[in-house]
Amino acid sequence: MRRKLLAALFCAALMLQLAVPAGAAGSVYFTAVNKNVLKLSDATMPFWSGGYLYVPSSIFTGANRDLQVGVTVTSSGGGTTLLLYGGGTEFQTLSFDLSKDFAVDKNGNMYFQKAIRRGGVTFLPISLVARVFDLVYTVIEVSRGYLVWVRTHSADMSERIFADAASYQMESRYSQYLKEQGQGDASSGEESTGGAAQTTSGQRVYLCLEAADGSAVSALLDALDQYGSQAAFYCTVDFLEREGALLRRMTATGQAVGILADAAAGSTVAEQLAAGNAALEAATCGRTRLARLENVSDQTAAEVEQMGYVCLWEDLDRSIYPLSNSSAAEVLARRVGERSGSVSVWLGDGATAAGLRAFLTGLRQSGDRCLALTETT
Repeated sequence: MRRKLLAALFCAALMLQLAVPAGAAGSVYFTAVNKNVLKLSDATMPFWSGGYLYVPSSIFTGANRDLQVGVTVTSSGGGTTLLLYGGGTEFQTLSFDLSKDFAVDKNGNMYFQKAIRRGGVTFLPISLVARVFDLVYTVIEVSRGYLVWVRTHSADMSERIFADAASYQMESRYSQYLKEQGQGDASSGEESTGGAAQTTSGQRVYLCLEAADGSAVSALLDALDQYGSQAAFYCTVDFLEREGALLRRMTATGQAVGILADAAAGSTVAEQLAAGNAALEAATCGRTRLARLENVSDQTAAEVEQMGYVCLWEDLDRSIYPLSNSSAAEVLARRVGERSGSVSVWLGDGATAAGLRAFLTGLRQSGDRCLALTETT
């Protein structure tokens, strides 16, 4: 299926990007332990290798109680062997020998994930350490790149809440990081061309959203009206049949209307498109050729296009990252800015009015425009 192939290619490209040093990718990896963001430096920045995420072993030596996760690390043999010990309800150990490609726990179990030494710093695979010592870790996409958050279960909370709360710490760490590299202060906008990517001035952004809930769509329309912007709303058949007033408002304010058809639904894709256009025509005296297809095969997609529909194959799929607040808006702006030319973005049903306003504010400040997708765009 075309969408599965695109998803696979996207994941492959993402893993390739994560394997490249942060400076080359134009983004950084922050590290947070419990509720504290650590100093940002190239020497201790997390990285991916062999499909595993590596963090510096130094995060397990925190003397500060706020940085303690119940795991201690010691070295022997001139630093060639590291032993981690501690844990929650049950004492555990995990030994890494830098000359070997595996680790051993207290029971003699072998794990084929090795320690890696770079520039005098030893890095450990966080997935293995977290599993053995019952820790929690997450990789969160943030405005400057990614945040690797390691914590105990007692310090756990919503990822997005923590990322928002830690945004000031990350900006402070990032500013200091740039100063130490001689790249100016990020807060003053004095970054060099090697710094974080910014949205290209004059860029055209085509936001595409799912319309299923009337009250949510009404709030999004209010935000678009406030900024004089347009977007494309792909509506479920149920929405098209019951939200005539909102459909008329969309067409009157220059928003684009498409039909969202799901092959996994009870009726066929062709039947959903026909029913959707019938409902749209009854409400607005107009029809649409814009379609968003879910769970379809290549053959079905080709048949729909042969019927005269223009299917949405977005440049950027952000449906799993809700555009719900200013932090999410900053991340979206960076991802859009990393692409040249016009960009179509699929947001799904995760956008809120607050998140959309924050994103549109950034577009306005950058001189970019948010436009409605059309059949010829």
